[in-house]
Amino acid sequence: MKTIEERSNPYFANTHAKDVTGGSSKGEKRIPGELGIWFFIFGDMLMFAALFGVFLHDRSSNLLIFNLSQENLHGFYGFVNTLILLSSSICVVLAIRAMRHEMRANASFLILMAIGCGLSFACIKCFEYSEKISSGILLTTNLFWTYYYVITGVHLFHLLIGLGVLSFCYMQARQGRLSVERLRLVEGGACFWHMVDLLWIVIFPLLYLVR
Repeated sequence: MKTIEERSNPYFANTHAKDVTGGSSKGEKRIPGELGIWFFIFGDMLMFAALFGVFLHDRSSNLLIFNLSQENLHGFYGFVNTLILLSSSICVVLAIRAMRHEMRANASFLILMAIGCGLSFACIKCFEYSEKISSGILLTTNLFWTYYYVITGVHLFHLLIGLGVLSFCYMQARQGRLSVERLRLVEGGACFWHMVDLLWIVIFPLLYLVR
């Protein structure tokens, strides 16, 4: 039982209180999200790592074709999309922090900003696809373009899933105070979105810059 001093002193009350993140104290550190999402992210990253490895292997055997094909890519599009996804990740980080402090309006706005960034990325990528197709550059043009469409297409698919995840996070943010379990689901969604961002940070130099 607490002593009279402990009951009257706010320091002791704050020491034993649980915070909204589910830790036993505000100083306790833990991995955000559920364990399952981290297994999924790890497996996804392994798949992309294998794809990148095969790409680099084939590139070393077809340097001339890969370098000539790469000249038809607009690095500006890739650079802008990189800035867009980095901005979206910053918004998601700030949104999760706002949700932990029950700042519902701020969290909702920041997640909407992240969704807007994701939609902008998808629009730019679709415009880039249409530009290439109208120029006669297709999936079957050569090996480089096969990899280009496959790698960026699979990434775009992940981004669209991520937009659905962010939409779920937005609905949770509007509910105000969340349970520990629901907050961890939102954190897991944020981790998935950061994975989408991280993958593009690798894809951009791999396809657009490596010579």
